[in-house]
Amino acid sequence: MGNTAASCCASPGGSPQSPRSPRPGAAETRHTNTDVSEDTGPYLQHISDRELPDELALESNPSDHARASTIFLSKSQTDGNLITSAALPQVSPGPLTKKYSSCSTIFIDDSTVSQPNLKSTIKCVTLAIYYHIKNRDSDRSLDIFDEKMHPLSRDFVPDNYSQIDPEHKLIYRFVRTLFSAAQLTAECAIVTLVYLERLLTYAEIDICPCNWKRIVLGAILLASKVWDDQAVWNVDYCQILKDITVEDMNEMERHFLELLQFNINVPASVYAKYYFDLRSLADDNNLSFPLEPLSKDRAQKLEAISRLCEDKYKDLGKAAMRRSFSADNLVGIHRSNAVLS
Repeated sequence: MGNTAASCCASPGGSPQSPRSPRPGAAETRHTNTDVSEDTGPYLQHISDRELPDELALESNPSDHARASTIFLSKSQTDGNLITSAALPQVSPGPLTKKYSSCSTIFIDDSTVSQPNLKSTIKCVTLAIYYHIKNRDSDRSLDIFDEKMHPLSRDFVPDNYSQIDPEHKLIYRFVRTLFSAAQLTAECAIVTLVYLERLLTYAEIDICPCNWKRIVLGAILLASKVWDDQAVWNVDYCQILKDITVEDMNEMERHFLELLQFNINVPASVYAKYYFDLRSLADDNNLSFPLEPLSKDRAQKLEAISRLCEDKYKDLGKAAMRRSFSADNLVGIHRSNAVLS
């Protein structure tokens, strides 16, 4: 079947276009286009072949490679005026509320890389978007994301809408409304930030006051369909944003995918990098994750999980011992009595 599919794709008769008369020098042109290094002709290039080399990826593709530093963290570190806890919505009122573990009480947070805390993750993601807008290099944009040309509501858009940077509270309310209405998960918020930075890198645009809502909406729409098992339909977002049409949502999603070059893959290493960088961003801006004292029930659950992991590694160790033995892994060595002559 593989040979049949290859011959079908490579067959010039499989194209719906009508045949054309040969031109002078067509043989040379045809010979040039059959090179697999080009995207034209019958050859369909795999998405991994379009990735940049490692030396370029480290600089320009943080959403594709785990070794590249995230853009939002670098932009937040270049800003001398970090947001204080008082400027963040629904955050601890002051530094005195920070809790420390002691001999009698242990405080742990319920946010892990596999199950992040939803509320705290949305705050960190919107804070990253805020620094993207505030410390942008320029105002490069596309018409499909311009809110003046494609408004999300019937409210009047002022003429200077592209010159006023949105506050973090405004970005947080916009994202929180979408996540609450669509019942999206915290993992979806992290993937949203990955797609957002991938769009800015691939399309070479900036997120600015005139386009941030539609870019964020497109990233959330795509992340919800890729990550969640029960994806939200485009018409469901039209129920949340009453004045937007399904046709507009479809067109924006199509352009978003084309600008991403249909690369919607998020490796586990990239996801983990964005999670821990968001934790670092939270620490830099005095945004603490909720801490709770370790209760007896939760301690028993953690002990049960650790016991399962310990038994698993013991079984793996036994399987390895059956294959080969070494002096370091020998347990219970039987010693024989020495015979003196």
